[in-house]
Amino acid sequence: MKKQLLYIIATLVLLLSACTEDGERETTFKEKEDPATTENEADDENAANDEESEDVETADEPNDTAEPAEKLYELDANWYLQPIGEANPKAVLLTIDDAPDKYALDMAKTLKELDAPAIFFVNGHFIDSDEDKAVLKEIHDMGFAIGNHTNTHVNLQQVSEAEQEEEIISVNEAIEEVIGERPIFFRAPFGNNTDFSEELVKNEGMLLMNWSYGYDWEKQYMEAGPLADIMVSNEFLRDGANLLMHDREWTADALKDIVEGLRAKGYDFIDPATIQGVEQ
Repeated sequence: MKKQLLYIIATLVLLLSACTEDGERETTFKEKEDPATTENEADDENAANDEESEDVETADEPNDTAEPAEKLYELDANWYLQPIGEANPKAVLLTIDDAPDKYALDMAKTLKELDAPAIFFVNGHFIDSDEDKAVLKEIHDMGFAIGNHTNTHVNLQQVSEAEQEEEIISVNEAIEEVIGERPIFFRAPFGNNTDFSEELVKNEGMLLMNWSYGYDWEKQYMEAGPLADIMVSNEFLRDGANLLMHDREWTADALKDIVEGLRAKGYDFIDPATIQGVEQ
């Protein structure tokens, strides 16, 4: 009888131990991995990943909807710019020749700060080195138009047609190599073109351009003060004026006063992208 009682007690103890261990294992499993909680967390994580993927795809998606700038101005026979339609007539064009020599980048930064667009006309012999090419690219990347001003600043009327072609085409190719596009503006040194250069420029799809006035090569204006004064107050300053300046120390020093002086007189600045060019 005692043996049977001991056997019953032992069996009950074993059964109680098994139940306790199963309960503990079940509780531990639920705490570690509740199916409802895990599913919700996975959904949240997947949603976050989807949103991140959409952001990346949107950021990397190319903008194929960009349209060319509306043409608002066209050159007349005297190299002034006339408004097309209802464009603001009281505006002038800023241009910088002989770039990028020593001061073009500083001038570009000044113009950028003042929100004043301009064309930088390039001489090929100023973009021979990697450093010079980097400067040209930086000016272009800042949003400024790049023009062709020949390779060696030669008087085109004093060289052969073959030399004229080399002077112009080599610069187009050099500029394209640096900024990824050929220039659409051409200005001959000294304003001296030939029938051949004019036809070549047209065939290259460039707009031939001279200027309305400029003074920074004259001795009396090789100082910032006098240069700023004459650029803002002279008989040739009127609606559509095409202002010629150069990559020079005194011009760089005068540039801020020139821009602010013109604005004080009510002039806006023409974006080169809005100038009617040669039909392709």
